[in-house]
Amino acid sequence: MRIFSKLLPKLTWKQIFSGVGIIALIAFSGFVIFETTKAEVTLTENGEKQTVKTHANTVKELLAEAGITYEEHDTLNHKVDTPVKNGMNITYNAANQVTVAVNGDEKRYFTTIDTVNEFLEDEGIEVTKHDETSHEEDAPIKDGMTIAIDKAFQVTVNDAGQKEKVWVKGGTVGELLKKEDIKLNDHDTINPAKDKKVKKDTPVTITRIKKVTDKVEETINYQVKKRKDNSLPKGKQNVISEGREGLVVKKYKVTKENGEEVDRELVDKSVKRKSENRVVAIGTKTKEQNLMTLSDENKSDQGGKVMYMNATAYSANCDGCSGITATGINLHANPNKKIVSVDTSVIPLGTKVWVEGYGTAVAGDTGSKIAGNRIDLHFPSQSAALNFGRKTVKVKILD
Repeated sequence: MRIFSKLLPKLTWKQIFSGVGIIALIAFSGFVIFETTKAEVTLTENGEKQTVKTHANTVKELLAEAGITYEEHDTLNHKVDTPVKNGMNITYNAANQVTVAVNGDEKRYFTTIDTVNEFLEDEGIEVTKHDETSHEEDAPIKDGMTIAIDKAFQVTVNDAGQKEKVWVKGGTVGELLKKEDIKLNDHDTINPAKDKKVKKDTPVTITRIKKVTDKVEETINYQVKKRKDNSLPKGKQNVISEGREGLVVKKYKVTKENGEEVDRELVDKSVKRKSENRVVAIGTKTKEQNLMTLSDENKSDQGGKVMYMNATAYSANCDGCSGITATGINLHANPNKKIVSVDTSVIPLGTKVWVEGYGTAVAGDTGSKIAGNRIDLHFPSQSAALNFGRKTVKVKILD
């Protein structure tokens, strides 16, 4: 300043203004030269394009001039140390921070992807049709957003033995039943309980319980009553009354689980028909008494021998019957012929006899079971033979 003040009096004002003009001209020229030497660059920031002029040497310096801080997750179409050239296109996209919460577990990501669907695919996050997401697939990615994903898993439902796998996204067993439209009846049970959380490794088991009433008819065995009969030879028996089984109706309360009976409780019992005793006559007459009786009867029956014999009945149509008698009579051809099977040591074949309740017949047949004081009477049909049954009858030898 002191040098300038010493020189100033020696210069005229014209000279001073002339010097200032020269300086200004030099400065302006320098400015023009500075501006004309700038590189013209197209900068696209997050989709917004602008043209900038810069003396920056590198892309990093250019971004700094534009107030852009480049982070490692951001995308840039050039390396940061790339020299800036005139006409250059620089594209920069700032990464958005996105939080993904899968079943409540959060993880942070940085991305420059535009939509939710593209972002999930890029990060390899699988979303199935059974999963539930908080955003639509085409929703735009925004910085700071949280994408919640409820991942579905399969649970086995065992309904009365019928197993089926269903997709769920957590929740309770009761919510699962409602979603699958599975209804429980009053007595049905379920495990785990409705208020328990659904778990992937725990099947839901439903036991179908049904309570029904069952009526059952059961027979009551008859008793056998024996009566002594002094008109029958000792050791012989005669059925006086066949007897009949009774009938009782029992009412049960039955519990079934999945169709299988697990409990039966008797709740009522009533007699529908009483049983009737079987009555059998037991002979007590001794051999001596029997001989005396026969002697008396022979005398009283014009000399014909009279016996009391145990009689059964048969027909030519019985199982194992040939229809041809021991004396050669064809019972198929003569179904109404009265033939008596006898023990030939008691009544010889060909003997004419009279049988109480049967009539006059011929001793014309034998049988392996016909022995002693026993006879077998021929009837034209099996039903008639069955109706006759077994009884003690009076037999009279006619010739």
